[in-house]
Amino acid sequence: MDITKLKEMKSVQERVDEAVNKSHAYQADLNAMVSFIDPSEQIENLKHIDPQAPFYGVPVVLKDLVNMKGTVTTGSSGILENYVSPYDATITEKLRAAGAIIIGKSSCDTFGMGGTNMTAWTGPVMNPYDLTRMSGGSSGGSAVLVASGVVPMAIGTDTGDSIRKPASYNNIVGLKPTYGRISRYGVIPYASSLDHVGVFTRNVKDAALSLEVLAGRDDKDMTSSQLPVEAYAKLLNSDLEGKRIGIIQNVIDAIQNRETLNLFKDLCDQLTAKGALVQSIHLDEKLMHAFLPTYYIIANAEATANHANLDGLRFGVLHEGNSMEESMIRSRTAGFGKLLKKRFVIGSYALFTENQEEVFRKAQKVRRLIVEDLKRVLCEVDVVIAPASAQGAPKFDDVSIDQLSSEYLIAENYMALANFSGYPSITVPMGYVDGLPVGVNLTSAAFTEQLLLNVALAVEESTGIKDMIKEPKR
Repeated sequence: MDITKLKEMKSVQERVDEAVNKSHAYQADLNAMVSFIDPSEQIENLKHIDPQAPFYGVPVVLKDLVNMKGTVTTGSSGILENYVSPYDATITEKLRAAGAIIIGKSSCDTFGMGGTNMTAWTGPVMNPYDLTRMSGGSSGGSAVLVASGVVPMAIGTDTGDSIRKPASYNNIVGLKPTYGRISRYGVIPYASSLDHVGVFTRNVKDAALSLEVLAGRDDKDMTSSQLPVEAYAKLLNSDLEGKRIGIIQNVIDAIQNRETLNLFKDLCDQLTAKGALVQSIHLDEKLMHAFLPTYYIIANAEATANHANLDGLRFGVLHEGNSMEESMIRSRTAGFGKLLKKRFVIGSYALFTENQEEVFRKAQKVRRLIVEDLKRVLCEVDVVIAPASAQGAPKFDDVSIDQLSSEYLIAENYMALANFSGYPSITVPMGYVDGLPVGVNLTSAAFTEQLLLNVALAVEESTGIKDMIKEPKR
């Protein structure tokens, strides 16, 4: 059921108690929570909130990158395991003003750096559809808490596809709006030019409602947009008559799984029957093969700069040494995992003065070419579409995929398009492959969230997959 119906059917105490109890009960199987927050004070404060507020008494979860005053915000890292937030992020303030009850912080790849949710300091997050499989990352904890029915909405962040890929693996909706549509003030960054705040829900209507609550100008985040916020939920309309939908043929050609391709073809046939003008479009193949290296260079260079202050002296857990330098080395060595160190090495290399022009600046130029290519395509169609993943969630020990193959470089990484460009993008459930959920992804031009949500609603109506809950079972 959607959030509006949930509010009608259960009291505040009932829905919060149910969420808290489930979050504890599922923790052993899913390992999705980093910290739990006592909701009693927030429930008491509801007496100051209008009962008609959109999230009145609705339990939600924050990704463990989002500050909430007086709570631990670790970024799922070791170096910040003792960090207590001294202030609220803007989205935390907005959620509480809308009546939401925040019951905890969800696990993520450390500082959002990863696509598996296997790098969190608290251990990997399991997929409720198969506990031997990945949740996807970096926002995997939030994704599985929505998918398993703990909360109807959870906050995620998306730097490459960190909301939209976990949404695909967990049979839920994952929305990343336009860059600047939601404030990032108070959210621990990964890569500032690529980071977006977004949401997980179990249906498109709740995603639209969540965007209404979270969107808007924030003077504390100078990258946030001045554009007014639309009534996204009220304006939802699934009419596809005359809508131009472009299939990213490069992605289709790269996918090897016939079951995924058949699901996608059936969906496109249904969209055509609803009046959409569905056609194939092609992006520059050479540029698509450059997505991943371009992303790694830009994202990790920005991450290296953003996290230079995590040294145990200014921030983080301090490990004493015989000198300041030794203390910093010990603190960072103990507080950062293997993958994080690898990414910082890549970022540092790209930022060395002698490498900036040939590595970092060149990556920025390639990014510009990628964005221009997407812009070209979106002059021909309203929305581009493709499967969000070539198949269901991989097993934790799966090393079979060739990371130099087109299926990996293109089909599994193309959604970075929406981060390079900053354009809005959404993943919604498409169907099942070998019993595992697989989603479909849609992307449109900047600040066309209403259009994007409308087409996503039409997809949801075509598949009939919404409000799905999968309780974890061993």
